Amino acid sequence: MRMHDDQLTVTPETVGALIAEQFPQWRHLPVTELRSQGTVNAIFRIGDGLTARLPLQPGDVASIRRWLRSEAAAGRELASATRFPTPEPVAVGEPGAGYPMPWSVQTWVPGVIATDDDPGDSVAFARDLARFILDVRSIDTGGRTFTGGGRGGALRPHDDWVQTCFDRSEQLLDVPRLRRLWERLRELPRGDTPDVMNHGDLIPGNVLVSGGRLAGVLDVGGLGPADPALDLVGAWHLLEAGPREVLRAELGCDDATWARGKAWAFQQAIGAGWYYVASNPAMSRMGCRTLARILADKSR
Repeated sequence: MRMHDDQLTVTPETVGALIAEQFPQWRHLPVTELRSQGTVNAIFRIGDGLTARLPLQPGDVASIRRWLRSEAAAGRELASATRFPTPEPVAVGEPGAGYPMPWSVQTWVPGVIATDDDPGDSVAFARDLARFILDVRSIDTGGRTFTGGGRGGALRPHDDWVQTCFDRSEQLLDVPRLRRLWERLRELPRGDTPDVMNHGDLIPGNVLVSGGRLAGVLDVGGLGPADPALDLVGAWHLLEAGPREVLRAELGCDDATWARGKAWAFQQAIGAGWYYVASNPAMSRMGCRTLARILADKSR
């Protein structure tokens, strides 16, 4: 099912034609479409070592090209900082072969997405995730600060969106209870805590697992400065209560930062639950499970 009204149709044949036109050194490699929970790109594997990522929605070509170059820079920055595999940029392609947008090629990272190999009860995985978050935080912001768009700044500016989500979730979730919780979460103060670098989207579809351990992390384009609590969304999207406390201890989270991490997970999950209920059921289930974990949590 299509996730977007204006969604582009991308086939292996299209990707093969783009490769033949623009990167003929790879034209002999097989192109395989990958099942993905992603909502932004169609993903294709090229041979054994590469992946192509093609935006699913049309947009301004110059803006998309700038984003892909920014994503490539983020990929290089993250790959040099973490002990865990992440996709590294290889090339940026141009419109062609009937496809109207720029697109990118990255290295392939092996592993199984956490939706298909659930690491929620793994203490070892929780420790790995904490190490990844610490690796990301170790990257120097270089004076960069949060830009003001999306998650990672203040919570209250997201109130209109959350209220819309409540209205759309009446048949799916315990909305009265969630409304009461959000009234508390939205008021959590940020204080003067400085921004640190965050991955920005630690959801199961972006996390690779092998043998109950963290095998790699995908979708690195959101790397940037934000509230130190932002990457704590992974505690709620990925972990059950026991391992979640292990992650908290490994990170040395104070109560205020931990509470804001819960709030950012809430903000992300409340949108995923209803919005993708038909078009991307795995994302919808993730949102609902995360909210259930938050409601069940007794910590402060």
